[in-house]
Amino acid sequence: MKLLFVNHRDIFHPQAGGAEQVIYEVGKRLVKKGVEVYWMSENKGIAEEEIDGIKLIRKGNSLTLHYYSLKEVKKYDVVIDSVAHAIPFFSYKVNRKSVGLIHHVHQDVVDFELNPFLSRVVKFLEKRVKNYPRLISVSNTTKEELVKRFGINENIIKVIYNGIDHEKFTPGEKSEYPLILWIGRLKKYKNPLDAIKIFKKLNNRKAVLIMVGSGEMEKEIKDVIAGEKNIFFLGKVDEKKKIELYQKAWVVLSTSFIEGWGMTIVEANSCGTPAVAYSTGAMPEIIREGVNGFLVNYKDYNKAAEAISYLIEDENSMRYLSKLSYESSLKYDWNKTSEEYYKYIWETVVD
Repeated sequence: MKLLFVNHRDIFHPQAGGAEQVIYEVGKRLVKKGVEVYWMSENKGIAEEEIDGIKLIRKGNSLTLHYYSLKEVKKYDVVIDSVAHAIPFFSYKVNRKSVGLIHHVHQDVVDFELNPFLSRVVKFLEKRVKNYPRLISVSNTTKEELVKRFGINENIIKVIYNGIDHEKFTPGEKSEYPLILWIGRLKKYKNPLDAIKIFKKLNNRKAVLIMVGSGEMEKEIKDVIAGEKNIFFLGKVDEKKKIELYQKAWVVLSTSFIEGWGMTIVEANSCGTPAVAYSTGAMPEIIREGVNGFLVNYKDYNKAAEAISYLIEDENSMRYLSKLSYESSLKYDWNKTSEEYYKYIWETVVD
C-alpha cells in the first residue's frame, strides 16, 4: 500500500515542530509494517531524499504546494493531509481515499497572527475541512471543536492521540535550584511574555526561568529580559539539550491560548516533570489536577505563580508529582499511535 502525507514542512525544515514530529514518528513505524510511506512538503533546497524509509517529495513553496499536491495525490492508495497551518490541501477533490489530520482548530488563533482580511480568508478556507470524507483528530478536545465550529458529523472523526518515545524521553537528575521551563514556538497565541510576568510574581530568589524556542517574537523576548539575572533565553536547542532541560526542570509552564495537543506537556511528564498550564484547548484532557500538574484560568498570573510556588517551595511535593507525571505519561506511546494509524488507513482503503 502507498501512503502519502502532505504537510507544509518535512522533518528537515528549519521550522519543523510538533506536526512534523507526528508524521515522522508514525511514518517510520508504518514503514516497518510494510507500508510505502511518502511525505510531500515545500521545497527548501534540502538534499535528503529519504529518512528511516520515508521517501521525501519537495515541490513549490507555502502557497504553490497546494497546487503541486493536487497533481501528486492521485498516485496513492491513501492520502493524509496534515492541516497544520489552517488551510487544507483539498486532496479529497482528486482522491476519495483522503484523510484530514487536524492538529487543532485555528479559527480563533489566526486573529493573533494575521490582519483582519487575511484572518477572514483563512477562517473561511479552514472550514472546508468538513468536506473530507474522514478526519483524524489528535484529541477529543479538537474533535469537539470540529463538531461545534464546523458542524462535522462526529462519526467521521477518529481520535488518535499523539505518542512519546519513552526510550528517549526519560526521567533524569533535577537541577539543584528551582528551574522553571517554558518551551515552544515564539508565536503571539502562545503568549511567551506571560511566562515572564508569572515568573516575576514568584518570591523565590533561587528560582530560574529558562525559555526555549524560535519565532517571530524572539527579539521582543530578548528585549524584555535584558538585564534580568534569573531569566535566560536559549533560542532553539537540539533534541539532546531539550531532553536535558526537561529532566532538570522542576516544572514546565505552558501559556498558550490554545493547543490541540500538549506535546511539550507529555514530553515533560515523560521526563518526570509536572506542568502548570492555562486551562485551554486540550490541556484539561492531558493534565490531571494535582497528579501531573495544575491548571489555571487563562492569563491568571497570580494562580499560575501560586501553583509554581507549591512545586518549587517544597522539593518533596515536586518529587512526588515528578513520579506521578512520569507514570501518567506511559499511556502515550508512538508504537500504540502508529498501530492505530495502521488500522485506520487499511479501513480507509477497504471502505
